[in-house]
Amino acid sequence: MADEIIPTEAAASPEGAPQEAPGRGPRGGRGRGGPGGGGQNRGGRDNRGGRDNRRGAPGGDDGGEELIEKLVHINRVSKTVKGGKRFGFAALVVVGDGKGRVGFGHGKAREVPEAISKATAAAKKAMVRVPLRDGRTLHHDGKGHFGAGLVTVRSAPQGTGIIAGGPMRAVFESLGVADVVTKSVGTSNPYNMIRATFEALTSQVSPKSVAQRRGKKIADLLGRGGSQAAEAEAAAIAE
Repeated sequence: MADEIIPTEAAASPEGAPQEAPGRGPRGGRGRGGPGGGGQNRGGRDNRGGRDNRRGAPGGDDGGEELIEKLVHINRVSKTVKGGKRFGFAALVVVGDGKGRVGFGHGKAREVPEAISKATAAAKKAMVRVPLRDGRTLHHDGKGHFGAGLVTVRSAPQGTGIIAGGPMRAVFESLGVADVVTKSVGTSNPYNMIRATFEALTSQVSPKSVAQRRGKKIADLLGRGGSQAAEAEAAAIAE
């Protein structure tokens, strides 16, 4: 009888309940935190976050303004760690409004949609304005150089189209250029080609800006085909 009473009093005593809690705590801790939790972060939770980014990334209007987004290049790298391989992605994106503004950006992330969204945000912040003639082509020829890349851009008559390939085509399509002839030599690296193309575009100047800088009229600069033709062409020029 004494042996039966002692376990009953120990179970009913308030000091016995706290003694059982630490026994349950480590089992719960191993399920939530510790080594098992890290595996869930690498496997399940990152995948769920990637699906959410895929739904939200493509629909990005910049304050109601419709922008043209072009994905130029995606690079995948891997790092070997103790538990396996970790993959990372780098995206190169070109963004433009189709009306003379364009920019490019670069983003890195563990998931492709997140890398694209980072690159798109960087491209929107780095947009530049390029003067266009008649809203369809460049005002004059130009050259751009970056690293081992050398690009040449030339204005073209109406109906020529975009004679460009690879990353350069994405730039002109986003910019809103309809007629242009380009050539790239030296490298096929998309990053160097994009930077060289932007160097050539940022060197573009319009007759209006040149006339203001020199203190002359636009018709005086375009007077080779006669005064009337020059005045008509000068009236049609708009940035």
